[in-house]
Amino acid sequence: MDLFTKRYHPPGTSPGTLVSVSSKIPLTIQLIDYTDTEYREKALAQASECLPYRDRASITWIHLQGSAPPDTLHELGALFDLHLLALEDVLNKGQRAKIEEYEDQIFIVIHLPVLSNDGTATLEQVSLFVGAGFLISFCGAAEDPFDPVRERLRNHVGRIRRRNSGYLLYALLDDVVDQAFPMLEAYGEEIESLEEELLAVPGPDTLSHIHRVRRELLLIRRMLWPQREVLAQLFREECACIDEDTRLYLRDCYDHTVQIIELVESYREMAASMLEVYLSSVSHRLNDIMRVLTIIATIFIPLTFIVGLYGMNFANNNTSRWAMPELRWDFGYPAVWLVMIAITGAMLYLFKRKDWF
Repeated sequence: MDLFTKRYHPPGTSPGTLVSVSSKIPLTIQLIDYTDTEYREKALAQASECLPYRDRASITWIHLQGSAPPDTLHELGALFDLHLLALEDVLNKGQRAKIEEYEDQIFIVIHLPVLSNDGTATLEQVSLFVGAGFLISFCGAAEDPFDPVRERLRNHVGRIRRRNSGYLLYALLDDVVDQAFPMLEAYGEEIESLEEELLAVPGPDTLSHIHRVRRELLLIRRMLWPQREVLAQLFREECACIDEDTRLYLRDCYDHTVQIIELVESYREMAASMLEVYLSSVSHRLNDIMRVLTIIATIFIPLTFIVGLYGMNFANNNTSRWAMPELRWDFGYPAVWLVMIAITGAMLYLFKRKDWF
């Protein structure tokens, strides 16, 4: 996960400037127009094809998946009177989650958690324009996250086709917010495996793994924390296109966001504690190694003294009464071995009684 995800213009660029961004994800435009009794869905080749649906007495949802070029954004901006500053924020990915009001419409930026196949987490920006009778959504991810909402619209499940664009906004926000739960579940399993690894034989790879998890959780918290403020503002304050009944559902979505933030905080604390456990485990292993080496060195101290004593070359002095008698004794060599073995056994017995090993 990148530490810095904000895309920005060079300093001094005029506000509202739309600059093309290269992307490997092709742009697709899908339009859904519905009422309680009618439903239309079609893929658009260009944004201007949605003009016939602009003034209909229905709800029109236009979703752009992939990287939208500036020309497409200009067309949508002209058709639905979208502010240039908001369109600039659509292109400049990595925005902080926020909500902005423009006369009779609102602009929202939130982040979609995406878990790749290799277990790496990324956060994709989702931008939403909501006005009377229309909703325009942008997502730069490779996969479209809103298929469950489309299925509900196609099959007329629930009340979504009987409500206004504010309720459609709630459905999309709820879908984006709930995407965080599978991702956090994967992080929970990863943390459990790390704990088992810590209790077994932790190594340098374990330390790098812990640091990666801590860093990703920190970035996830930094990006998801402002979404709680956005949802709180939506259900607490009066916003265009959002009626009183929809605010009740937004409050439930806000509760999900609070749960997600609490999970992220819990996992961050667990990752921090695992780092302390790792350092304690490494220190404990080092102490065990030093204790064993100290015991071995302590055992060999008297043995070294004995062999050093008898290694002195005084064997030629046969007349002095202070000469070493063991050097001329037939059983001197095995006697020294017996003494060293006895000393080693006695020291091991003493260390064992004191629980030094």
